[in-house]
Amino acid sequence: MKESAQAALSYIRANAEKLGIQPDFYDKYDIHIHVPEGAVPKEGPSAGITMFVALVSVLKGVPVNKDVAMTGEITLRGRVLPVGGIKEKVLGAYRANIRTIILPKANEIDIEDIPEKVRSNIKFYFIDNVEEALNIALENEHREDT
Repeated sequence: MKESAQAALSYIRANAEKLGIQPDFYDKYDIHIHVPEGAVPKEGPSAGITMFVALVSVLKGVPVNKDVAMTGEITLRGRVLPVGGIKEKVLGAYRANIRTIILPKANEIDIEDIPEKVRSNIKFYFIDNVEEALNIALENEHREDT
């Protein structure tokens, strides 16, 4: 989790201007990411894309669409890498009435494991780059069908 947060923040710092964020934001703000464990342990890199979108949302002042779920590891260059547990994550999102899900392009094959009833009621977006997620996840951004 810590590495996911660091990768997201590093990418944003390196690409702030392109993302529409003040390039010196890190001089003005202290950023602290707290993900309480509660009763659900969290580990691994799959929250990288989510942390990236959340940070951009806060820094731009643009809310995240409440009907979008996402998972994916990110690199320092903004690539979105595949993660495990796609079936379980999609089923959990479906049970929570989420009908738009952003996944790594390399996980597209994993959708075959999801029951057709669920698959047909969800709009999946398969992405290769973190910036693609912003068009889908942020309010007031243009949502492109892919």
